[in-house]
Amino acid sequence: MQDWLDAYAESHQNKTNKAIHFVCVPLIVFSVVGLFMSIPNDLLIDITGIQSDAIANWAVVTLIPIMFFYLRLSVKMSVLIFAFLSLCIFGNAQIATIMPLWQAALGVFVAAWLGQFYGHKLEGAKPSFFDDLKFLLIGPAWILDDIFFKK
Repeated sequence: MQDWLDAYAESHQNKTNKAIHFVCVPLIVFSVVGLFMSIPNDLLIDITGIQSDAIANWAVVTLIPIMFFYLRLSVKMSVLIFAFLSLCIFGNAQIATIMPLWQAALGVFVAAWLGQFYGHKLEGAKPSFFDDLKFLLIGPAWILDDIFFKK
Protein backbone atom coordinates (compact mmCIF):
# COMPACT_ATOMS: atom_id res chain seq x y z
CA MET A 1 0.00 0.00 0.00
CA GLN A 2 2.77 2.44 0.86
CA ASP A 3 4.34 2.07 -2.58
CA TRP A 4 1.02 3.01 -4.20
CA LEU A 5 0.55 5.97 -1.84
CA ASP A 6 4.08 7.23 -2.50
CA ALA A 7 3.62 6.96 -6.26
CA TYR A 8 0.31 8.81 -6.06
CA ALA A 9 1.87 11.55 -3.93
CA GLU A 10 4.48 12.27 -6.60
CA SER A 11 1.93 14.07 -8.78
CA HIS A 12 0.20 15.73 -5.83
CA GLN A 13 2.75 18.11 -4.33
CA ASN A 14 1.10 21.49 -4.99
CA LYS A 15 -0.80 22.62 -1.87
CA THR A 16 -3.78 23.89 -3.85
CA ASN A 17 -3.97 20.69 -5.87
CA LYS A 18 -3.85 18.65 -2.66
CA ALA A 19 -6.65 20.75 -1.15
CA ILE A 20 -8.74 20.31 -4.29
CA HIS A 21 -8.16 16.55 -4.12
CA PHE A 22 -9.22 16.43 -0.47
CA VAL A 23 -12.59 17.80 -1.55
CA CYS A 24 -13.01 16.35 -5.03
CA VAL A 25 -11.81 12.76 -4.58
CA PRO A 26 -14.39 11.95 -1.88
CA LEU A 27 -17.05 13.72 -3.96
CA ILE A 28 -16.14 11.62 -7.00
CA VAL A 29 -16.35 8.40 -5.00
CA PHE A 30 -19.64 9.54 -3.48
CA SER A 31 -21.05 10.38 -6.89
CA VAL A 32 -19.88 7.11 -8.49
CA VAL A 33 -21.60 5.18 -5.72
CA GLY A 34 -24.71 7.26 -6.40
CA LEU A 35 -24.55 6.58 -10.12
CA PHE A 36 -24.30 2.83 -9.51
CA MET A 37 -27.16 3.02 -7.02
CA SER A 38 -29.21 4.73 -9.74
CA ILE A 39 -29.09 1.70 -12.03
CA PRO A 40 -32.41 -0.16 -11.83
CA ASN A 41 -32.15 -3.27 -9.68
CA ASP A 42 -34.60 -5.51 -11.53
CA LEU A 43 -31.97 -7.74 -13.15
CA LEU A 44 -29.86 -7.85 -10.02
CA ILE A 45 -32.85 -8.85 -7.89
CA ASP A 46 -33.67 -11.58 -10.44
CA ILE A 47 -30.09 -12.90 -10.24
CA THR A 48 -29.71 -12.77 -6.45
CA GLY A 49 -33.29 -13.34 -5.38
CA ILE A 50 -32.79 -10.62 -2.75
CA GLN A 51 -35.68 -8.17 -2.67
CA SER A 52 -34.02 -5.48 -0.54
CA ASP A 53 -32.73 -2.51 -2.53
CA ALA A 54 -30.40 -1.77 0.39
CA ILE A 55 -28.57 -5.06 -0.16
CA ALA A 56 -29.14 -5.88 -3.82
CA ASN A 57 -28.05 -2.77 -5.67
CA TRP A 58 -25.38 -2.27 -8.28
CA ALA A 59 -23.24 -0.15 -5.97
CA VAL A 60 -22.93 -2.94 -3.41
CA VAL A 61 -22.17 -5.53 -6.10
CA THR A 62 -19.53 -3.27 -7.67
CA LEU A 63 -17.91 -2.43 -4.33
CA ILE A 64 -17.33 -6.06 -3.32
CA PRO A 65 -14.36 -6.66 -5.68
CA ILE A 66 -13.08 -3.17 -4.91
CA MET A 67 -12.99 -4.07 -1.22
CA PHE A 68 -10.91 -7.15 -2.06
CA PHE A 69 -8.43 -4.85 -3.85
CA TYR A 70 -8.01 -2.78 -0.68
CA LEU A 71 -8.00 -5.81 1.61
CA ARG A 72 -5.13 -7.30 -0.38
CA LEU A 73 -3.11 -4.11 0.15
CA SER A 74 -3.93 -3.25 3.76
CA VAL A 75 -6.43 -4.46 6.35
CA LYS A 76 -6.36 -1.11 8.18
CA MET A 77 -7.03 0.82 4.99
CA SER A 78 -9.76 -1.57 3.89
CA VAL A 79 -11.60 -0.92 7.17
CA LEU A 80 -11.42 2.84 6.59
CA ILE A 81 -12.49 2.49 2.96
CA PHE A 82 -15.39 0.24 4.01
CA ALA A 83 -16.55 2.84 6.53
CA PHE A 84 -16.31 5.62 3.93
CA LEU A 85 -18.15 3.59 1.29
CA SER A 86 -20.86 2.73 3.79
CA LEU A 87 -21.33 6.45 4.43
CA CYS A 88 -21.50 7.00 0.67
CA ILE A 89 -24.25 4.41 0.33
CA PHE A 90 -26.19 5.87 3.25
CA GLY A 91 -25.78 9.45 2.01
CA ASN A 92 -26.85 8.58 -1.51
CA ALA A 93 -29.88 6.70 -0.17
CA GLN A 94 -30.88 9.87 1.67
CA ILE A 95 -30.47 12.00 -1.45
CA ALA A 96 -32.61 9.53 -3.40
CA THR A 97 -35.53 10.26 -1.07
CA ILE A 98 -35.64 13.94 -2.06
CA MET A 99 -34.57 14.05 -5.70
CA PRO A 100 -33.52 11.86 -8.65
CA LEU A 101 -30.25 10.35 -7.46
CA TRP A 102 -28.72 10.01 -10.92
CA GLN A 103 -29.10 13.75 -11.54
CA ALA A 104 -27.47 14.74 -8.27
CA ALA A 105 -24.69 12.18 -8.68
CA LEU A 106 -23.98 13.19 -12.27
CA GLY A 107 -23.78 16.87 -11.34
CA VAL A 108 -21.38 16.20 -8.48
CA PHE A 109 -19.33 13.85 -10.65
CA VAL A 110 -18.83 16.43 -13.43
CA ALA A 111 -18.10 19.30 -11.05
CA ALA A 112 -15.61 17.26 -9.00
CA TRP A 113 -13.73 16.07 -12.10
CA LEU A 114 -13.50 19.64 -13.37
CA GLY A 115 -11.95 20.53 -10.03
CA GLN A 116 -9.52 17.62 -10.27
CA PHE A 117 -8.32 18.61 -13.72
CA TYR A 118 -7.94 22.23 -12.64
CA GLY A 119 -5.82 21.04 -9.70
CA HIS A 120 -3.59 19.06 -12.02
CA LYS A 121 -3.25 22.07 -14.29
CA LEU A 122 -1.93 23.99 -11.26
CA GLU A 123 0.29 21.04 -10.36
CA GLY A 124 1.72 20.86 -13.86
CA ALA A 125 1.43 17.06 -13.78
CA LYS A 126 -1.05 14.74 -15.40
CA PRO A 127 -3.40 12.73 -13.18
CA SER A 128 -1.85 9.50 -11.91
CA PHE A 129 -4.59 7.33 -13.39
CA PHE A 130 -3.30 8.21 -16.87
CA ASP A 131 -0.41 5.85 -16.03
CA ASP A 132 -2.44 3.15 -14.27
CA LEU A 133 -6.19 3.01 -13.72
CA LYS A 134 -5.63 1.51 -10.27
CA PHE A 135 -4.71 5.01 -9.13
CA LEU A 136 -8.43 5.80 -9.29
CA LEU A 137 -8.70 3.51 -6.26
CA ILE A 138 -5.58 4.87 -4.59
CA GLY A 139 -6.82 8.47 -4.41
CA PRO A 140 -9.34 7.80 -1.63
CA ALA A 141 -6.76 5.72 0.27
CA TRP A 142 -4.20 8.54 -0.08
CA ILE A 143 -6.62 10.97 1.55
CA LEU A 144 -7.58 8.56 4.34
CA ASP A 145 -3.91 7.79 4.92
CA ASP A 146 -3.17 11.50 5.29
CA ILE A 147 -6.06 12.00 7.71
CA PHE A 148 -5.55 8.95 9.90
CA PHE A 149 -1.89 7.91 9.63
CA LYS A 150 0.31 10.89 8.71
CA LYS A 151 1.99 12.67 11.58
